[in-house]
Amino acid sequence: MRVIGQFIDQDRPDLFVWLRGFADMPARQRALTAFYGGPVWAAHRDAANATMVDSDNVLLLRPAWIGAAADLPSMRAAPGATGLAPGLVFVNVFYLREPATPSLLDCCRSRMDPMLRAGGSRHTAWYVSDASPNTFPLLPVRQGESVLLGMALFDETAAFDTFANGKAWERDAAAILAPWLAKAPEAHRLRPTARSALHA
Repeated sequence: MRVIGQFIDQDRPDLFVWLRGFADMPARQRALTAFYGGPVWAAHRDAANATMVDSDNVLLLRPAWIGAAADLPSMRAAPGATGLAPGLVFVNVFYLREPATPSLLDCCRSRMDPMLRAGGSRHTAWYVSDASPNTFPLLPVRQGESVLLGMALFDETAAFDTFANGKAWERDAAAILAPWLAKAPEAHRLRPTARSALHA
């Protein structure tokens, strides 16, 4: 199991977001079985669960194409680090009428990703829903929906603010993807926690 990143949502103080990665679905089943059946979770699960109102908002995703999430930073701070790590991660969840098509992914590569890079994002990643059966049912995942998820890492909040104030993404992103969208997208401004591997 690779813990890709942990974040607080800058606009939703009660929301905690994290990303976990696995080599494949069998590896996911083995890793989750080992963790949730192991001594560390047994020792801390009551305290952890007491902090959560809802833990069922889970998307099962895979990289949208080969290399779509290949250049993300992965260096974690040493144990004991506190506060927030540098950078801001801008996440967009696009709800699709159907599973992502080759024409949609071509649009992401040729139009959407360059918009984020030109706006100052240092790293980007794109994911789509993975329709594989959930082989670890103790951890529910959202089913029956298809999403495209885009992430963009900015060096600092000010860099993102400059990008957002330009209004190009706000004006054009949903319009470009409109033929594929089932409903309005959602956006999140995420601040990496102290030991998040994904940070500026």
